[in-house]
Amino acid sequence: MKILVINPNSARAVTDGIVTALAPLGDHFRVCDLADQPATIATEEDVARAGLGVADLVRQQDALAYVTACFSDPGLDLARSLTRRPVIGIQEAGILTALARADRFGIVALGPKSVPRHLRKIRQMGVEARLAGELPLSGVSAEASGRDPAVYAEVLEAAARLRDMGAGAIVLGCASMAPIRARLEAEIGVAIIDPVMAGAAMALGAVS
Repeated sequence: MKILVINPNSARAVTDGIVTALAPLGDHFRVCDLADQPATIATEEDVARAGLGVADLVRQQDALAYVTACFSDPGLDLARSLTRRPVIGIQEAGILTALARADRFGIVALGPKSVPRHLRKIRQMGVEARLAGELPLSGVSAEASGRDPAVYAEVLEAAARLRDMGAGAIVLGCASMAPIRARLEAEIGVAIIDPVMAGAAMALGAVS
């Protein structure tokens, strides 16, 4: 058995990007997506529907652990109620990893609609006092977030603003941003957290 990493959207390019991002951690993961979901999880309805899909996979697929690879953590609590094995959400994992790297953290979100949902989760985690800020991009797709040069310029600007607001670590608010992490960290000068890597590392630690 392996750790099952679930991309709750239908963008095959995002799924392939997750596979590539996890390769340095070894052959411990199996990655799948939800073909009946939208290519980008953007609205509360998207999150709710994707969450049911994540829960169905946890019911049906036997794995050492499960990772929900969407920054809204769809289906996380429901999935945890269905198995005794670890279920990791990448938003929680990304934030906890950022808190291990710096006193205050920031988040770059795909778009304005995502921010209230993320802030609600931050309040539930009880870490809002350590949030320097969350800044949205213009509403880009998950696939474009880690590949489009124009989107990278948006991410760079937002990350620089968050650094200036006091963020010592910045979490990338999407599962497909791994390709830009190292470059962004070099240009911004603070820790940049890819939440998929954070979640996968936590899951691997939990089952090792």
